[in-house]
Amino acid sequence: MQHECGSIRRAGMGMMLLFWVAFIGFGSWWFHGFLENQRNPNAHLITTVSGTEEPIVLERNRSGHFLATGRINGEPVEFLLDTGATYVAVSARLAEQLGLERAGSAWFNTANGRVRGDLTWLDEVSLGGFTASQVRGSISPGLEGEVALLGMSFLNRFDIEIRDTRMVLRPAQPSRGGE
Repeated sequence: MQHECGSIRRAGMGMMLLFWVAFIGFGSWWFHGFLENQRNPNAHLITTVSGTEEPIVLERNRSGHFLATGRINGEPVEFLLDTGATYVAVSARLAEQLGLERAGSAWFNTANGRVRGDLTWLDEVSLGGFTASQVRGSISPGLEGEVALLGMSFLNRFDIEIRDTRMVLRPAQPSRGGE
């Protein structure tokens, strides 16, 4: 009888331990997803089907920036939308991962001052179902990490509207002469 009570107690303790491990694991997974959504609320854009003419609606992240996941040459990349950047700017490390070729050097005026970097061509850049070919890019020595600046060499294809916590990108309509 006492042996039976001990094995039931051990089984109960094992079940309770299993419950708490599962609870903590699930809670950690959920909390990580919550924090990731706060950092990049536009990560879902990478799954948008290409070729659509629908507007792209972006939400500001917790820091007040427009961060979104898109693709460069078919590879997933996190973009920080930067209307003050002339080109789509990537770090040297990201350029190497993407296999980008340098096509000359240039001086760039950045928030951190004037720096020398390299120019490149991006075969394809996509965001939220919109894809552009032969986009001018830069390999910037001041950039760190995996986030690329999505500059005007891509964004100039859109009419941009920013209101409160949203940015709406609509494919630019061709201008009509004489109007």
